[in-house]
Amino acid sequence: MLPLMGSPDMQISEGGSNMRMRTALLASVCLTFVLAVNAAPSLAQGAAALAGQVTSNEEGAMEGVLVTAKKAGSTIAITVVTNKEGRYSFPVSRLEPGQYTIKIRAVGYDLDGNGAANVAGDKPANVDLKLKKTRNLPAQLTNAEWIQSMPGTPKQKDMMLNCVSCHTVERIVRSTHDPKEFMQVQARMGTYANQSVPTRPQKRLAERLLEERGDSRTKAQEERAEFLASINLSETETWAYELKTLPRPTGAATQVIITEYDLPRNAIEPHDVIIGKDGMAYYTNFGEQNLGKLDPKTGKVTEIDLPELKKGWPQGSLGIRPDSEGNLWFGMMYQGAIGKLDLASQKVETFSLPPEMNKDMAQVNMVRPESATVDGKVWSQNNGFAALHRLDLKTATIETIAPFANSKTGENHNIYDIIPDANNNVYFTDFAQQHLGKVDANTGQTTLFELPTKASAPRRGMMDAQGRIWFGLYRGNKIDMFDTKTEKFKEWEMPTAYSSPYDVTIDKNGEVWTGSMLNDRVSRLNPETGKFVEYLLPRETNIRRVFVDNSTTPVTFWVGNNHQGSIVKLEPLN
Repeated sequence: MLPLMGSPDMQISEGGSNMRMRTALLASVCLTFVLAVNAAPSLAQGAAALAGQVTSNEEGAMEGVLVTAKKAGSTIAITVVTNKEGRYSFPVSRLEPGQYTIKIRAVGYDLDGNGAANVAGDKPANVDLKLKKTRNLPAQLTNAEWIQSMPGTPKQKDMMLNCVSCHTVERIVRSTHDPKEFMQVQARMGTYANQSVPTRPQKRLAERLLEERGDSRTKAQEERAEFLASINLSETETWAYELKTLPRPTGAATQVIITEYDLPRNAIEPHDVIIGKDGMAYYTNFGEQNLGKLDPKTGKVTEIDLPELKKGWPQGSLGIRPDSEGNLWFGMMYQGAIGKLDLASQKVETFSLPPEMNKDMAQVNMVRPESATVDGKVWSQNNGFAALHRLDLKTATIETIAPFANSKTGENHNIYDIIPDANNNVYFTDFAQQHLGKVDANTGQTTLFELPTKASAPRRGMMDAQGRIWFGLYRGNKIDMFDTKTEKFKEWEMPTAYSSPYDVTIDKNGEVWTGSMLNDRVSRLNPETGKFVEYLLPRETNIRRVFVDNSTTPVTFWVGNNHQGSIVKLEPLN
């Protein structure tokens, strides 16, 4: 799996910064208004601090427009969505008095006009917004909209899913490379680690053992190069295909409040975000040697340094999970180690792989301590050569189980996520195939279960209290459930093409949540009815791990904005 297009020397067209930042999509405005002396009553609890109506000449009142307010000097932005009458409302509890900048998201439209908004502490502010047709629709399209717009077979478009881990699809379609140049680009990008981004590429020191090689890989790259050169600007000044957009949110999808917290640097890649038992939001940094802790009340961020155990190897960490005491365990990826953060002391402890397993391609992404009280063992996996590791907490020794040890070099397997059951047996997803595997904790025996959808790329998930595993089918565009008692699968197709769910979780009400790396939408499924609600986020988000805080009512959804250096909290109002 190639991590396409990234880094300054990986740019494939001029003006890359404009392509990455969708500022045209989020048109800034300062809305000036004067409140009449007797026009508004004093604010009461539950009243609106800022409200108004969004309209355009083309549609009149506009439903599903995201309106974002951010106070001057603040690192926290609040977003609400207009209802069917085009009205939006910010609760007084969410906006303190001060000067605010307003942004909108409505594909195909920009804000018409500039001004300044002053939210008073004692009176509500009413600001109506007028939108106009955008002159730069390409800058507003999501990855999914680009893929839906471009011509090509499902197989050709499917390979675009490899690209979005590092950069946007827009970067590709704006390029002017011909097929020969795209072969060079792919060769270069194949040397980058998967946490690379255009501003910070990181070289991998070795290829994964169980992935495509030789003539078959060269042929795939040649086919990919021809396709990419057919959809970019290598022979034309503009695209020969119609640009398609997804509909704006309606109904229940507009009943939401979204809070986005800026992190200290835009370069931070918050891959996994969870709420600790202390109420803080903790995140792994996919591209740097630190973890982060965010105070949701103040927005204050504390960074926790991690040791660089293998100097010269790519930096960053990925999966993070709590143990029974609330301590946080995480995978240190190319540093070849398991990490543990003691929540009380905020001290980090690391457990490196034994030398024979700490190979150049070693990549410990996931760590699962949830059932370690059963036998004193913590599971992890190794993405570098499709293996599982088990840490003995008493002896600090690590053993290795290799389900695909007899596979030939070049045979494609990728143990992506691991999910322990109540007895600390471990299940795993094979992202390169269409299998869910199980390793018996006592015997080490591996059993493979083939998914109904072939070549579906099962990715990440969790096990509920009933012993059901919920996970995303990245290439299958489905949510999947495996009942470990009956050993039966059930699948729900995503309502929007190229949602490509990365991770899945289930909340206390039995509703299932996922997010997309491609369309900036958070999806909420009622598995009993099969109905989805899709919440649009304020800007390009590149969703990875999804987390639901069940301590709130309604539940609260958290995710990292992996390419924009922020953390997002989504609160459904229904």
